[in-house]
Amino acid sequence: MARRTDVTSLVRRALDGEQLAVARLISLVEDAGPGLREVAAALAPHTGRAHVVGLTGPPGVGKSTTTSALVTALRKDGRRVGVLAVDPSSPFTGGALLGDRVRMAEHATDPGVFIRSMATRGHLGGLAWSTPQALRVLDAAGCDVVLVETVGVGQSEVEVVALADTTVVLLAPGMGDGVQAAKAGILEVADVFAVNKADRDGAGRTLRELRQMLTMGQRGAGDGWTPAVVPTVATRADGVAELAAALDEHRAHLDAGDGRERRRLARARAEIEALALETVRVRIGDLRGSVALPELAARTVAGELDPYRAADELVGAVRPDPPR
Repeated sequence: MARRTDVTSLVRRALDGEQLAVARLISLVEDAGPGLREVAAALAPHTGRAHVVGLTGPPGVGKSTTTSALVTALRKDGRRVGVLAVDPSSPFTGGALLGDRVRMAEHATDPGVFIRSMATRGHLGGLAWSTPQALRVLDAAGCDVVLVETVGVGQSEVEVVALADTTVVLLAPGMGDGVQAAKAGILEVADVFAVNKADRDGAGRTLRELRQMLTMGQRGAGDGWTPAVVPTVATRADGVAELAAALDEHRAHLDAGDGRERRRLARARAEIEALALETVRVRIGDLRGSVALPELAARTVAGELDPYRAADELVGAVRPDPPR
């Protein structure tokens, strides 16, 4: 854990692209250490330049392989790349395999690539709680593109869309009716579709179904963008250059209007709201050791209060912030 006097030095070194300093800042962020607010304040003027790309999709679709192949393609263009790969935490031990660094080992010695595996620690939505703050560190450290790889998600775990400038949804043939499964959730969040393992039987059908659904549903963010559908075989890097080009096209589309600004404003709103709710949650947790909550529970059971009014009284008892 960095001492308070170390934060300024760590931030300065991270801004210079020093990987050790970047790693220590992300660790501080993940642990919600005492220097977290100071770090956030120091990084704020240096963020907002990176293109944030979220990659999501069902388990086994090849997200890590596609992410690694994208890193290779982006590095060929001379771009600095950050990767935040989120792995699920064990419900029994709380640990996580964090195997993405193993799968992306070919980039480990590249000074233009920073890869960090993060555990969800029980957080739902496909991301870790600290992902937005870690993203700020990589952005400030000079990454041109930050790839955020979620855990394998279902129809409702689409939190990455609130974080990314461009969201890539990966599907694969031979995994059941993948397109049908996507309709109710992840289909709506994609800016780009990648049909990975496109050398398998059924790939043509999956591509046709996706394109047909997009045409019939007029899927779009209301800004005139129609999601690209790109076939890939990430293990051979087939189609990965086309996927990278689709990401650039979407970024250019956002920059041509106010799409990028709108998405980043929405991201900031979501982050501020999440931090405010966490603060309130912690303060309400502090009341569990006081007499307020048991008394309110007893009065509710006795019929003197309804649960809504009891909740109002509990929120009213939350201690205010001490003067700064």
